[in-house]
Amino acid sequence: MHAYEELTPNIITDALEALGFAVDGRLSALSSYENRVYLAMLDSGEGVVAKFYRPNRWSREQILEEHSFAFALTDAEVPLVAPFIMNGESLFSTKEIGLDVNSDFLFSVSPKRGGRSPNLDDPEILEWLGRYMARIHNVGQKEDFKYRETLNVHTLGTDSIHSLISLDAIPDQYKDVWCARCEEALKIVELAFQNKHDYLRIHGDCHSGNILWTPIELTFGGPHFVDLDDARMGPAVQDLWMLQSGDRAERNLQLCYLLDGYTSLRPFTSKELELIEPLRTLRMIHYSAWLARRSDDPSFVINFPWFWSADYWQTQIDTLNEQIEAMQEPPLVY
Repeated sequence: MHAYEELTPNIITDALEALGFAVDGRLSALSSYENRVYLAMLDSGEGVVAKFYRPNRWSREQILEEHSFAFALTDAEVPLVAPFIMNGESLFSTKEIGLDVNSDFLFSVSPKRGGRSPNLDDPEILEWLGRYMARIHNVGQKEDFKYRETLNVHTLGTDSIHSLISLDAIPDQYKDVWCARCEEALKIVELAFQNKHDYLRIHGDCHSGNILWTPIELTFGGPHFVDLDDARMGPAVQDLWMLQSGDRAERNLQLCYLLDGYTSLRPFTSKELELIEPLRTLRMIHYSAWLARRSDDPSFVINFPWFWSADYWQTQIDTLNEQIEAMQEPPLVY
């Protein structure tokens, strides 16, 4: 039985009640495949979000570093949803609070914040996001992570390839071709990472789904960031490239708006632009490995039934070929 099968509604509500939250029984699962995240409504009519971390993914020290980063950001008035601190603690254990579960779940509780994904076609919104990302990085540069991962070719690239091979996730008819394309792609990625780039604490997974936008006339109007689950040491551009989409001209224009906002509060090293396509390549390889490592999760078959299909792996090979070409083009400019 997978650990998450133990995480029943009763366990979730009991965990919240043990911390003093008066839940009224209404519980909704929120979109999250890595962890389990639930909106629980309270007797007061307010809501809280309980996040149960995937067992054996991050250590307690790594999660606490994530929380510490979140608190540093909120102290700097960067709009980010940070967990509650109760009795001096922000991270809790189901076993330590006395719940009868075989698997010990580490969990945190945060305030509920609404919003929608930002319109990334709006230049004003892109500039706004650029300014806020600069504020995150201004805090991020003040100290380094000690326990959390560093974004590099090994952690996202070679480790991912080894996992996919050891888990026998690639169909036999595609394995040799896929491995050859990965080897070719990573040679180019390694060349880009050989150049010296500054590393700092970053959000790490800054796509539009991790930014909630609310009308500016509201109390929490504008953007606020969520989910520091992938926070790590990395180059600043990692938090910018996922906010771009479309063809090369469209992405370059979006980048310029983002950096107009970013550079109004913080300098940006244009040399990092050569990392965008290598970072995209690493994310693509890492995503396949992430899926393979989660294939024993009960929700996997429901949400990712296509992972083992021939179409998926042929598409991965085709996309790797495209990325090999893209990485040999001149980088975007600012």
